[in-house]
Amino acid sequence: MDASGQAPLLDVRDLSVAFHQGERTTIAVDGVSFHIAPGETLALVGESGSGKSVSALSVLRLLPYPAASHPGGQVLYRGQDLLHADETALRKIRGSRISMIFQEPMSSLNPLHTIERQVGEIMKIHRGLSDAAARAETLKLLTQVGIREPEKRLQSYPHQLSGGQRQRVMIAMALANEPDILIADEPTTALDVTVQAQILELLKSFQVERRMAMLFITHDLGIVRRIADRVCVMFKGKLVEQGRTEDVFDHPRHSYTKHLLAAEPKGKPPAANENAPIVMEGRGVKVWFPVRTGLLRRVSDHVKAVDGIDVAVRAGQTVGVVGESGSGKTTLGLALTRMISSTGQILFDGARIDDRSFADMRPLRDRIQIVFQDPFGSLSPRMSVAEIVAEGLSIHQRQLSAVEREARVVSALREVGLDPALRFRYPHEFSGGQRQRIAIARAMVLNPRFVMLDEPTSALDMSVQAQVVDLLRDLQQKHALAYLFISHDLKVVRALANYLIVMRNGKVVESGPAEEIFERPRSDYTKALMAAAFDVKATPGLAVSQ
Repeated sequence: MDASGQAPLLDVRDLSVAFHQGERTTIAVDGVSFHIAPGETLALVGESGSGKSVSALSVLRLLPYPAASHPGGQVLYRGQDLLHADETALRKIRGSRISMIFQEPMSSLNPLHTIERQVGEIMKIHRGLSDAAARAETLKLLTQVGIREPEKRLQSYPHQLSGGQRQRVMIAMALANEPDILIADEPTTALDVTVQAQILELLKSFQVERRMAMLFITHDLGIVRRIADRVCVMFKGKLVEQGRTEDVFDHPRHSYTKHLLAAEPKGKPPAANENAPIVMEGRGVKVWFPVRTGLLRRVSDHVKAVDGIDVAVRAGQTVGVVGESGSGKTTLGLALTRMISSTGQILFDGARIDDRSFADMRPLRDRIQIVFQDPFGSLSPRMSVAEIVAEGLSIHQRQLSAVEREARVVSALREVGLDPALRFRYPHEFSGGQRQRIAIARAMVLNPRFVMLDEPTSALDMSVQAQVVDLLRDLQQKHALAYLFISHDLKVVRALANYLIVMRNGKVVESGPAEEIFERPRSDYTKALMAAAFDVKATPGLAVSQ
């Protein structure tokens, strides 16, 4: 029984997880115990690599066995030990009685299947629904999780959706069979602050309606305070503190808990120099995607992802771009870096590049770099860190000898705070924060002038976020870098951006000096974004623009 007298729905007892690589064994989780009652939310918090996700994946035995093993412990669901259940019993529980929202939707969704097939398949397998019934339920679920015009999304593939939309699809899949327990591994990581609030409300309403238990894994302590009944703090595979949320937040006992609660991106961006040269400029940039319908697939309409935007990024300064998922933030960045076609003028170091072919852009690529949102997806799993960081040098600076390339790689890794001795390891051997540092090193090794940063801290816990923000700020001051910083996390943007652009539905809602907009937002939409970001109790009444 728990403190309220309820029998636990899930009872994890002395769980241990070991990973084996050759003769080396690493203990990732060491004697962890927790329980969840019906209708209760338990939050697992801690830095990357603390064992949160490994503990959660162990519940459904989703770890890479036999490389992983459980030296000890039990995972009891309604009295049944899932660690020792056979595959037939587990299949009846996975996705049906216990469901999971994974952290990286692009890696978890099948790129070859439509959204309708992926969401509907779960209901057909576990509930025996017909195609028509599964389609109707899929539409209902997509509507509930906030995807606009879900009928148009049924035949879409994952790569055709924004990061936030993909996460919503994952949530719809997890809720499809009305599970007893929902394991949510960073379910709002890819979402902007307003939609994050709506998704949390949605999960809470499902929980109340169905008395669903929820194991919530997150690095965002603001969300924990808002949604969790109890919290467990993990550090290096062990539980260092647990208790009721208000007790842990108001009276933390362990030094590590105090460190987490104090961690938040701090500081201000370097003072803006209005006379600094403009490195990247866009004038009237438009990106319209054609909508083809009918038997002949004629263009009947356009999706105006970016619709006539002006932007200028100066040396040593940061332009922050914020807005809901699907607002056009990333599309604008891809247009400026000439990764996708656009109309309007784009100038780099004063010279027009919008009329250059993609092949003609190649000589400029070393000076125009991108750090992507998902470091695990953007780093090749088949290449070592040394090969990943050196790849750009091999393409753009072929005159360097092997020794010189190696020296540049070592220097770049040191600059981003990684031990160069680790350069012969592979991406899966690093935490999320370390992988993002590798991605930053890959960009910085080429000495760029302009860097597009696409949600570079969204997948990181708060203490690592603060470290990456400090790193980016130091690199900018050292090399006079021009940043286009795309993010839904306004606390991070505030710590980095000199100038702010607020986007919605492909257009600029508001723009100007960042501090001015943060202090005195003019539009209702910007005010709602600020309320959702800086006051976790505020629930903005905005329609989801998906």
